[in-house]
Amino acid sequence: MKILIMCDMEGTAGILNHDDWVMRSGMFYERGLRLATEEVNAAVDGFFAGGATEVLVVDGHGAGGINTEILDERAHIYRCGREARHPWMLDDTFAGLAFVGQHAKAGTPNSHITHTQWFDHIDMTVNGVSIGEYGQQALCAMEMGVPTIFAAGEQALCVEAEALTPGVITVAVKRGVAPDGLDDLDADAYRAAKLGAIHLAPLRARTLIRDGAKKAVEKLKKVPQAFRYPHLQPPFTRIVRLRKIGDRPAYTARDSHPDSIIALMNMSYTKVEE
Repeated sequence: MKILIMCDMEGTAGILNHDDWVMRSGMFYERGLRLATEEVNAAVDGFFAGGATEVLVVDGHGAGGINTEILDERAHIYRCGREARHPWMLDDTFAGLAFVGQHAKAGTPNSHITHTQWFDHIDMTVNGVSIGEYGQQALCAMEMGVPTIFAAGEQALCVEAEALTPGVITVAVKRGVAPDGLDDLDADAYRAAKLGAIHLAPLRARTLIRDGAKKAVEKLKKVPQAFRYPHLQPPFTRIVRLRKIGDRPAYTARDSHPDSIIALMNMSYTKVEE
């Protein structure tokens, strides 16, 4: 039973802000890598305890989010390069998709370091369903027939995951305290607006993640039909609203594909002419 873990950093317990903890130039970046990797290790341990036979960790953080020296020796690691396309390394040989260290999508109230792709995104929808980075990968997995079984990250991400992929096992490791409704802000101002959160102690977070991952694999073995996806019918249309960033004004992009969400997710943004 193969499991793919898509990991990020911003949803990790103990990652206190963006620039200091998840950017290579940040004063606490190395500590952030360790915190994120230890949460991934907890998930790896839980998946194997539940019956997984192989675990592939995909480092999905832009600056790099895994310290490979301390990664669980049973896991394999993939770091995307320029060739990376949705869904990163996932194929139908995997029994399940999981997320660790994941943050909520742009525009989410009570979320932490909130963004989709970057802080210039206001919202992204596919056929009217709002998604973030979690949803982009999960909907690709849906097309491939791979269930999304586990999601660990901030509490707002867990709510997002449970709504989009019912049946998924979630573990919340921190809770954002800042509201949203900030569509009028430019990217830099939005980036600075969503930095307050209450965190679990990292050791406690790892215990919960291990237990949740084990539970997710056991559930997958017993009742695989319990993991569900939204009912979306082709053609598929993606609408992205973007806020001002630097000298680039705000704009809306709209793209469609006749029959594939995967193909749609790999299309460049096409600006809507006003």
